[in-house]
Amino acid sequence: MRKAMIKAVSDMIKNESDTSLFLVDIGVWAFRDILNDYPDRAMNIGIFEDGMVSLAAGMSLGGIIPTIYGISPFIVNRAMEQLKLDFAYQKLQGNFITTGASYDFATLGYSHYCPEDIGTISMIPGFEFITPGTAPEFTKLFEQTRRDAHPTYYRLSDHVNKTNVEVSFGKATVIKAGSKATVIAVSTTLDIVLETCENEDVSILYYTTLLPFDHETLKNHYNGGKILLCEPHYEGTLTYEIYKTFENKPIQISCVGVNREILRKYGSKQENDMYNQLTAKYIYQSLEKLLN
Repeated sequence: MRKAMIKAVSDMIKNESDTSLFLVDIGVWAFRDILNDYPDRAMNIGIFEDGMVSLAAGMSLGGIIPTIYGISPFIVNRAMEQLKLDFAYQKLQGNFITTGASYDFATLGYSHYCPEDIGTISMIPGFEFITPGTAPEFTKLFEQTRRDAHPTYYRLSDHVNKTNVEVSFGKATVIKAGSKATVIAVSTTLDIVLETCENEDVSILYYTTLLPFDHETLKNHYNGGKILLCEPHYEGTLTYEIYKTFENKPIQISCVGVNREILRKYGSKQENDMYNQLTAKYIYQSLEKLLN
């Protein structure tokens, strides 16, 4: 997915003179040609995320669309106030591309984890949040949103789905229609959801845009109000959006996602998935419990 991002952003800088790129000591080698050829619009600011966001806001005020690339917790948490005050409050456009997802950098520990990013960004009205599950999905969603006059957050992961799905910004994709329950697969959880639900009479909805949330598609797949929510971030993060969809209807929600705790685990991403029960086995158990 990072390779697709590098190509898309590089092409943008090359072909659109009103765009800029800021790095925080990550991706410098991958963007070396862009940094060398366009030094007035592409630069490595260094480990200075909060100041960089404010700098990018100044560029946006001047009519230059900024794109920032960094590791998720250092953009979301370290520069939270600047995202809110400099971009959301002033209604500026900008692209914030992050790598690391919840714990892709598992060998580096919790300082590089960010299962809270969607919860944090959702508290800043006006932000868009995009979480593609494959490289082609990122390319398409970035093309649709990178100039749309909103601050947009892109959550990249190194661990992508094998399944390719047609996606569109702001819309959930209906993967399968069933009658007993609705399973929401967010981003990189799609493969394990498909593995789990292959022989189950359930609807599967695939979400790559979380803000704004597609309430209409979910509303059209109510299925008696039983919903299994599978998220690659803190479990239950999207329950507000689900309850908002069904304000006057009874619903029953079961959530699978990252445990709401400080993850003091190193190791691999797969080991963290096992610890957090983000597995096909646990999703199946949760679905059976919900249905029965």
